[in-house]
Amino acid sequence: MPVNNQPLFNALFDETERKPLTVSQLTNSIRIALESRFAAVWVEGEISNFKDHSSGHWYFTLKDEQAQLRAKCFRSTNIRIRFRPANGLKVRARGKLSVYAPRGEYELVIDALDPVGAGALRIAFEQLRDRLQAEGLFAKELKRPLPVFPRRVGIVTSPTGAAIRDILNVISRRTRTVHVLFSPARVQGDLAGPDIARAIRFINQYHERALHEGRVADAVDVLIVGRGGGSTEDLWAFNTEEVARAIRKSVIPVISAVGHETDFTIADFAADHRAATPSAAAEIVAAREDQICSALEHFGRQLVRLTKFQVVNLRARVQEQALSQAFDEVKSRLNEARARFDAASSSCDAAMEFKLQQGRERLALAAASLDALSPLGVLQRGYAIAQDASGRLLRDAATVAEGDAVSVRLAKGKLNARVESKEATD
Repeated sequence: MPVNNQPLFNALFDETERKPLTVSQLTNSIRIALESRFAAVWVEGEISNFKDHSSGHWYFTLKDEQAQLRAKCFRSTNIRIRFRPANGLKVRARGKLSVYAPRGEYELVIDALDPVGAGALRIAFEQLRDRLQAEGLFAKELKRPLPVFPRRVGIVTSPTGAAIRDILNVISRRTRTVHVLFSPARVQGDLAGPDIARAIRFINQYHERALHEGRVADAVDVLIVGRGGGSTEDLWAFNTEEVARAIRKSVIPVISAVGHETDFTIADFAADHRAATPSAAAEIVAAREDQICSALEHFGRQLVRLTKFQVVNLRARVQEQALSQAFDEVKSRLNEARARFDAASSSCDAAMEFKLQQGRERLALAAASLDALSPLGVLQRGYAIAQDASGRLLRDAATVAEGDAVSVRLAKGKLNARVESKEATD
């Protein structure tokens, strides 16, 4: 073959072919080609060399038996990932391939990360539980006893869920002396955790302010934090570190009442006491009054028995004395004994009746106070609660427009309505 027909030989005289690319130009071309070809790819492998940088970014290597791939996950992405990567954990990552020019290495820029073989929520739960337990947040010596006879109970839950209705129903049915301080909060969704922690802090601030101002009767004796049942995702707000730390920081003893009996959350471990359900939590705070009433009834029956015994004993002693003394003397003493007995019996009856009447009056006053503070009592007096289509409470007519859908909560039932006109007030 003639030499001048060889492509390599010809290239020696081609000015275009002899002009080289810079390393940056070539690397940039490779980056563009990789990002175009692998804009969204799923990769499965084992994590190694994991590093949580001070910037909040994650850097690690994905590997299998024959190859490895550098990967990074920016802070703006990893704050949405519900578990913390660890060396040796097998994961499935989604992202795009790119090139890190300073080292000339290709890497996977991750935008989603899931564990393989176990749910992300379970791993996140176990990691947070183990970390907080190692920190001592769940220590038994931190658990505080519940008050024997609570006068005011704080409640943190959704204002529209079944939990608040169940708690109020149980408390109103079993006691007339317990007052309720309700701090509504979201209990589901990404913003629920911070909102629950805020509500816990709010009730604690109210409690501390009442004590500081000398209003001891307004202090909160116990705090119920919870919601009704749901899926793991629904209950996840109670598995957040923010809620756990707010519960542990509370100066008021906390009862965690989340979901059903089989549901366990981080809040349960952090709280001073766990109740299987919100209704069970209400029964706990109301049970002491039932016990006291039962004890009073028991002591009352004992007092009657002891009084009867003393009467029989006194009669026997009078009869013994009557046998050893003259008839007139016995008759006189017997009359005196009967008079003392009648006076003592009348005094005892009057004292018991006075004590019982005092108890009835205190219970009636407490019941009236509870009814006055109850959200349901307000509705019974003819007031209503208006909410917009997203469930937010309406306090100002300016926040809705004509034609908007609204709901009106009454004492019995709810009305779905639409705004035909509105009037602004000063």
